[in-house]
Amino acid sequence: MSIRPVTHTAAAQPTLEGAGVKLHRAFGFNDPTRHDPFLLFDDFRNERPEDYRAGFPWHPHRGIETITYVLAGTVDHGDSLGNSGTLGAGDIQWMTAGRGIMHQEMPKGDARGRMHGFQLWANLPSSLKMTDPRYQDVPAAEIPEIIDDDGTTVRVLCGSFWGKRGPVDGIAADPAYLDVFVPAGRTRRLPVDTYRQAFAYIFEGSGSFRDASSPVGILTEKSVGGEELHIRDQSGDRTLVQFGTGDEITVTAGPLGIRFLLVSGKPIREPVAWHGPIVMNTRQELIEAVTELQNGTFIRQGDGR
Repeated sequence: MSIRPVTHTAAAQPTLEGAGVKLHRAFGFNDPTRHDPFLLFDDFRNERPEDYRAGFPWHPHRGIETITYVLAGTVDHGDSLGNSGTLGAGDIQWMTAGRGIMHQEMPKGDARGRMHGFQLWANLPSSLKMTDPRYQDVPAAEIPEIIDDDGTTVRVLCGSFWGKRGPVDGIAADPAYLDVFVPAGRTRRLPVDTYRQAFAYIFEGSGSFRDASSPVGILTEKSVGGEELHIRDQSGDRTLVQFGTGDEITVTAGPLGIRFLLVSGKPIREPVAWHGPIVMNTRQELIEAVTELQNGTFIRQGDGR
């Protein structure tokens, strides 16, 4: 067994997306080979409805898959296939945009106004860029959860882990997507397929991975006594950890435990031509997609309105 070294750590950066949603981006719109087959990862966590209620109105996607995982609040969604619904706490939606889809996502807070979720973009290989679009909506109750003797808990959203298999299937990158909690002071080794790219994203508590310093909270703008202040938010570290090669990772939890997403997938290793929500292999394919958006042929016959 070989421990994966940590090759890069970074704090997710505040950004605006959609119609003005305040979120934190761990990676995206930079070197697409760094996290291949993954392209972008956003943490949309907020306690002020005015910072997220504008949502993500109708917009296109082509050539990728988007994975939305909700922890608090709800996300109403609709798409050009005629689907609509609501994602609640613990639910996941895996959307394969394929040749093209229009959709919208409108977050709503819980009873206390809190909204928390993640969105991950996964690339599609050239052979599947123009495949039929589809959705996989999975309620929380269908996601297997494993609790080990020491209290370590793993929700298996996609892929196989400790004898359980997640409900999302048929994904090109053959990914594993795990929600992991390790109790305070515990050290755990977790297997990761040797041939997959892998990263962890810490969002609760603190801890350290081998060769990585302990993650710390990042500066966050909060309203205290009516005054906007920048304080160091310890409620969730928002720290990205990228790993090198090996077949397992090691993590030691801090005094409050640590909760993180552990995501891995097979690299596609193809050229990437990227323009906003459209990811193809060549510039010409991008031009064709934009032209279709402009002339109204982006959604193919049989793909809905």
